[in-house]
Amino acid sequence: MNFSFFSKAVAIDLGTANTVIFMDDKKVIDEPSIIAIDRLSGKVVAVGKKAKEMHEKESPNIRTIRPLKDGVIADFDAAESMIREFIKMANPKRSIFAPSYRMVVCIPSGSTEVEKRAVRDAAEHSGARDFQMIYEPMAAALGIGLNVTAPSGSMIVDIGGGTTEIAVISLGGIVADESIKVAGDTFTAEIQQYLRQQYNIRVGEISAELVKLEVGAAMSNLEDAPEPYVIIAPNVMTVHPVVSNISYQEIAHCLDKSISKIENSILSVLEHTPPELYGDIVKKGIFLTGGGAMLRGLAQRLSHKVNIEFHVAEDPLRAVARGTGVALKNPSYPFLMR
Repeated sequence: MNFSFFSKAVAIDLGTANTVIFMDDKKVIDEPSIIAIDRLSGKVVAVGKKAKEMHEKESPNIRTIRPLKDGVIADFDAAESMIREFIKMANPKRSIFAPSYRMVVCIPSGSTEVEKRAVRDAAEHSGARDFQMIYEPMAAALGIGLNVTAPSGSMIVDIGGGTTEIAVISLGGIVADESIKVAGDTFTAEIQQYLRQQYNIRVGEISAELVKLEVGAAMSNLEDAPEPYVIIAPNVMTVHPVVSNISYQEIAHCLDKSISKIENSILSVLEHTPPELYGDIVKKGIFLTGGGAMLRGLAQRLSHKVNIEFHVAEDPLRAVARGTGVALKNPSYPFLMR
């Protein structure tokens, strides 16, 4: 189908933690995937950063919702409203229902047909007149500049908010892959649990994310070690304020089991990789993308475990979004789905 007559094209990285939108080859939205809704009227109060500021602080009349869980849509109505509002923010002077409007959205490689249908329906109800999907690891590979149609193997490990996508790509297709529900949100939840058990304090999701950003680590012996992070939170029993100094070694210990699961999935994908492609991967190394790729010491730990060099992509958090934008300009790519 020839898309040259379309004047508006939108690429969406609909992530569990963040949504990034490219419109006409420009990044126009980069916001948290969250929406605030009035409980009584059902009207949208805020989306993105403004809604996140209300998260866990909302009044009885306002409810904040994260529409995606584990990389897929968990609340259809909220997801549809969020997409619609983001596109309005991106293009306020133009109706999103204009006929010259098409969309490419990335999805986890382990998505079921039901989950794909939910994304397709949400996109179409948000105003898309033509719609395609791309798997996240393929989008990540495009986003970091790999030639995905070449007759050689490339391996991507994309650690997002809801899922970790591991894939070997060759000749425009995914040869071996795994999608596991261990990623950034898992890390955040484990930090919350650790602080409750170890310090007997109660912290919210946003505070735990800050701990992850400031002292998150995959190894307990970093060369460039961050200073301990000071957090003030209520004691679980007395509700008295407690000041705690959290070290990166503690966080590395608390995230160890989850990172081990990612390591095992990487080894499993490599086990199912054809020998010729395996040789290509050893030569090129394995590419880390997604927000989780920025965890201190992760590439070093994985390299030691797998005995293949891991490379953290430039701006790993936006790799999938950039790749979705590349796919948007090439609608004839064989790996795009409807």
